[in-house]
Amino acid sequence: MTCKVLPVIHVSETRQVLRNVDIVLKAEADGVFLVNHDKDWQHLQRVVKAVQDFAPDLWLGINSLDLHPKQAFGFFKSVDGIWTDNGGIDERSKEQPHATMIRDARANYDGLYFGGVAFKYQRPVYNVVGAAEIATDYMDVVTTSGPGTGRAANPQKVRIMKEAMGDHPLAIASGITPENVGTFLPYVDYVLCATGISDDFHNLNPDRVRQLVETVRSNDETED
Repeated sequence: MTCKVLPVIHVSETRQVLRNVDIVLKAEADGVFLVNHDKDWQHLQRVVKAVQDFAPDLWLGINSLDLHPKQAFGFFKSVDGIWTDNGGIDERSKEQPHATMIRDARANYDGLYFGGVAFKYQRPVYNVVGAAEIATDYMDVVTTSGPGTGRAANPQKVRIMKEAMGDHPLAIASGITPENVGTFLPYVDYVLCATGISDDFHNLNPDRVRQLVETVRSNDETED
């Protein structure tokens, strides 16, 4: 399995984002996600434009925390990926109105949709197998996490989700470090990482980013 490394940049100002994008480019990661925490989606739009001008060939995704995903599909048509922490999957129900609404809203969006399932700070999911199976019908990349920011998922959880999903892509989005990523590589197709490769909330560490990329690539070569 070839896993793609997508470092996550927490957006502050344009210069800060471009500095971090340069780190990602030099490490030869597969792309980058931008996440706005204390900035609004209009600010994120401006930063996206700046990144696209700076690195037009870079795979670029966003997670706009102040927008419902159905709005993000309209406001960020030019990005390669849109990620939401809550993909709306309810494994307790036969009907999936929230997930269906998101899927319908993305009909005219050409990028990849990363939907949160059994994700941090959302409703607890006790049947992750059921949730994962349902989610494959609603999102391009099922995206899960550990219990909190910077906290790794239980590898057993990730393994059983992937087994339930088959060939459908799975991403992991918290607690990944260059030291522990190998534990998850048999099961995940994407690694979304910030805390484990950063100096602080807004700044990636060049050596840690490079180490993560090299570790993942080395594993891919070993499998080949």
